[in-house]
Amino acid sequence: MTIAEKAGQMTQITLDVILEGEMYNAKLPHRLDPEALNEAITKYGIGSVLNTPGIPLSIPEWHKIIDAIQKIAIGNTRLGIPVLYGIDAVHGVNYTLDATLFPQQINMAASWNPDLVEKAAAATAIETRASGIPWNFSPVLDICKNPLWPRLWEGFGEDVHLSTELGLAMVRGYQGEDIGDRHRVGACLKHFLGYGAPVSGKDRTPAWIPERYIREYFLPPFEAAIKAGAASIMINSGEINGIPVHVDKFLLTTLLREELGFEGLVVTDWEDIKYLVSRHHVAANHKEAIRMAINAGIDMSMVPDDFSFTEHLVELVEEGKITEARIDESVARILRFKQQLGLFEHPTIDPNADYSSFAGPAHTEIALELARESITLLKNDQDQLPLAKTANVLVTGFTANKMSCLNGGWTATWQGDVADKFINGKQTLLAAIQDKIGTGQVQHVEGCSFDQITSLDEARNAAANSDHIILCLGEMTYTEFHGNIDDLTLPQAQIDFATAMIATGKPVTLVLLQGRPRIITAFADEISSILYGYLPGNEGGRAIADILFGDTNPSGKLPITYPKMVNSLVPYDHKHSEITPIQGSQICYNPLFEFGTGLSYTQFQYSNLTLSKPSITTEDSLTITIDVRNTGKRAGKEVVQLYISDEYASISPAVRRLRGFEKIQLLPKEVKTIAFTIEKQSLSFVGIDNKWICEPGTFMVKIGSCSAMFELR
Repeated sequence: MTIAEKAGQMTQITLDVILEGEMYNAKLPHRLDPEALNEAITKYGIGSVLNTPGIPLSIPEWHKIIDAIQKIAIGNTRLGIPVLYGIDAVHGVNYTLDATLFPQQINMAASWNPDLVEKAAAATAIETRASGIPWNFSPVLDICKNPLWPRLWEGFGEDVHLSTELGLAMVRGYQGEDIGDRHRVGACLKHFLGYGAPVSGKDRTPAWIPERYIREYFLPPFEAAIKAGAASIMINSGEINGIPVHVDKFLLTTLLREELGFEGLVVTDWEDIKYLVSRHHVAANHKEAIRMAINAGIDMSMVPDDFSFTEHLVELVEEGKITEARIDESVARILRFKQQLGLFEHPTIDPNADYSSFAGPAHTEIALELARESITLLKNDQDQLPLAKTANVLVTGFTANKMSCLNGGWTATWQGDVADKFINGKQTLLAAIQDKIGTGQVQHVEGCSFDQITSLDEARNAAANSDHIILCLGEMTYTEFHGNIDDLTLPQAQIDFATAMIATGKPVTLVLLQGRPRIITAFADEISSILYGYLPGNEGGRAIADILFGDTNPSGKLPITYPKMVNSLVPYDHKHSEITPIQGSQICYNPLFEFGTGLSYTQFQYSNLTLSKPSITTEDSLTITIDVRNTGKRAGKEVVQLYISDEYASISPAVRRLRGFEKIQLLPKEVKTIAFTIEKQSLSFVGIDNKWICEPGTFMVKIGSCSAMFELR
């Protein structure tokens, strides 16, 4: 290969570059521009294309576009290397019309059900390949340590262990045993590394993270997924300790390549090499930024809208500022990935592959069940829920009748704000409630928009003729920096509207559809029942209605800490000094709802916590058993959560850490004994020398209300 051909393989452009029309404003109907396509593929030898033309496409439209790209790549270039197409299919193939849209990752986390997550990922892989696309920019493995962060809902929450287990499930679902299989896709882990801890809470802003915290809190999900064979990685757009991650050779080469042994493809995020100049100010120009990023360890640049990267990269090699051996490493990874995906044999859709399950009932059922298991009952005073199906209800609030509010961003469009135009045959929450109990028993008044009261008097009048108010509040859709906010509190209009509904004297159930925990402290105590729906996807309306009226027993648990105050954003795995009073001060950990919280319509009793040994060495394993009984009158699912606390350590220990979980189903009066096996790693931490250590001492095990101590010798 020539240097120019190699540089082309390392270049990724957005689809708009080769469509007719203006950039990000393609002509309708969408057609490839023959001249632009020839320039991109024949002249520059572009190795990868991504994205959607602003709106979702049908499967035939996807096939037509990708077939045309591959025809030029194979027939009009010297080497005939197929193009690698990538897409953000983050909760189903959200850019393909009529595809199955699953709950967002935060809901998957709230389900605490790896098996269901794997099934959803496997179904997504089938529908992505059915669209002709072999590469999925998913899953997000960022640990979110600041709930202001607008990408919180794209990940699995704030805990390392939960994120690791669900990340592994998602990678298994996407890739299976062979990513070349026509029903599997290549996974792309996002965003390496430390993206979820910006100091400001704003997207793509600086983080300050000591190396030992990087290793203990942010690295494990990536490390586990790499060991499981994840094929590619996308890089954190921000900076850590003053160094933009895209030029951090320690993270991208020393840690990722040499220490973790990752052999797959590393791709930038959108325009991030250019941002080294315009946002980070660590390079004087684009060419210098390219030199820094490639030498740090980047393989492919998501440029995304011109060929400057390709041209500058050739110049840099010719000038000796980047060695040809260095770009050979990247090109080899890109070509290997294309080979693993089977693109050389089937660059377009495989005519022999069966995609009849696309958007079929089996995939819909997975989406529905995952939504049901994720919805989290946070409060249910006097067993207000479930509601009787004979009740007359007022459904109000701006999220009640919008598919966009069930799905969030990355739905039909990047921001998801016009999803209702493209989603057909699915029920909003209002429609699902009407279907559940009959339209004659349901009144609907919007009442408020996101930030304005629109019809208060009408809502009050409707409430007077209702038995119960279902109040639907939350957020408009957003993703990435468009979701940056300065205050986690719900807009005042929603608070005032909620207060007005409470003042009617009718019982109120609050349903929250939102990507992050917006603060509701001003009225939460006056609400008898609260359901957190997160962003449950196309089947979310049905799932919430099933729970409201008792056809489903809720089993979701919070994968995040739900704060009470805007300046009290302490995660569950905080340090003792964050909650220990000092000289009469009132330091305390007092969230509105704790991590792991989630109620049921039945009750579970924990007993007989037993440890296999009172004392172990680092060479031993410890078996922990607990009996869980359903003491209520209906079947239910429970997430058994194992926490371990290190009493004293050379690095101040967290108050508690999640070290195991299992979701079980119990019939009334049924008892199950659950066993966990704990080994050295669950008792270890990263020490002052940035290496994992395991120190002797006393540890506490806690499951439910039960606890026990053991010694590590």
